[in-house]
Amino acid sequence: MTLQWTVVAIFLYVEIAVILILCMPFVSAKRWRSLFNLSIWKWFAPYWNKGFFTMILILILLFCDALREVRKYSSVEPGPMADAKLNPNLFDHLHMKLFRSQRNLYISGFSLFLWLVMQRLVTLINQVAIATVTVTSLQTQAENANDAAKKYQEDNLLLKQALLEKDKDKAASKQVLRKEAEKLMEELKAAEEAVCKANTDLEAMRRQARGLTMEYDRLLTEHNKLQNLQTLADEGSKKDQ
Repeated sequence: MTLQWTVVAIFLYVEIAVILILCMPFVSAKRWRSLFNLSIWKWFAPYWNKGFFTMILILILLFCDALREVRKYSSVEPGPMADAKLNPNLFDHLHMKLFRSQRNLYISGFSLFLWLVMQRLVTLINQVAIATVTVTSLQTQAENANDAAKKYQEDNLLLKQALLEKDKDKAASKQVLRKEAEKLMEELKAAEEAVCKANTDLEAMRRQARGLTMEYDRLLTEHNKLQNLQTLADEGSKKDQ
């Protein structure tokens, strides 16, 4: 294996290791996001997009080169039987070249695919962490709004009871109490509207978090399939060698 394909193979193994670490179930998305927000990553942030697209371009070039080699050696046929008798190792040599080309094709292809998967996985982890924080905040707001609504309802009930117990002759006092009751009713209505809005936002964030979780599980399943394919490819390579 030449130097460039050795580097690509090492890069592929590093990608597999990183994706396995990111898929660990006992590490929450919030903890990963706190790690991604370290100052060292902020220093790399201005160069990340350029490095990402540069690596994609390099892997695409290597993939096209490997594909060209595969087509080259797949189209080559051994000569007549006379040539095969003169050079008996020609057939094995061609098959060896074809096998190496196919191996390079798989390595570059999987490296390119896992590079995109890793980028998408990091993005989904950040989105899940943000959605979790937002849902927690909305739940707190909804609980506070519910407590305020209950308090307003209790105050309104007390005021109604006070109004029933007041003497009918005290019209001025009743007028003041009515105004206070109307004010509390308006505040109660505003609090109920705030509760409805908070519940609506909470439900929307739950649906978004559920969708992100499903996308995360789908990517994890695809990763396991790719890992199995890579394992089979490596086992086939060892057997052929």
